[in-house]
Amino acid sequence: MSATGDRPRPRRPRPGGFTLLELIVALAVAGLAAGASMTAYPKMRAAMEYRSALRGVLAGMNKARVEAVRGGQPTTFYVDPQTRAYGVGDRELGRLPDSVDVRFTVAGQEVDSRGRGNIRFHPEGGATGGSVDLLRGPGSGVRLRVDWLFGSVTQIAVSG
Repeated sequence: MSATGDRPRPRRPRPGGFTLLELIVALAVAGLAAGASMTAYPKMRAAMEYRSALRGVLAGMNKARVEAVRGGQPTTFYVDPQTRAYGVGDRELGRLPDSVDVRFTVAGQEVDSRGRGNIRFHPEGGATGGSVDLLRGPGSGVRLRVDWLFGSVTQIAVSG
């Protein structure tokens, strides 16, 4: 109580919700986040395409190796830089996106009339050997190297 005998006024609860200033700040932050994500999207998409292509080619090489050993017949993995396709035998497993450049190194007799590079896996576990380079940007990427003696596939970083 005050000296004048007035009672203190009870505080009225403040109504719920946001003030106009809080809403403006929240919308500004959301706009900045949306703008940042829009500029990063093309790079993010190219990175996802590259990783997907790398996984696909690596899986195709391993598939050819396993088929050769299990089936008892030589099995060929191919990459075609003209059509950007890769596959096992006559089966196309996928295509490389435009954002990924491809180069291959194989034995001379393993380039067919269509210009496809072939790596032949043998039932004993060996291969004709060779490599496939998947490059993004200015020459950086990965080389998938097939060992001729054991037919194993290894990844090596490549920089341009």
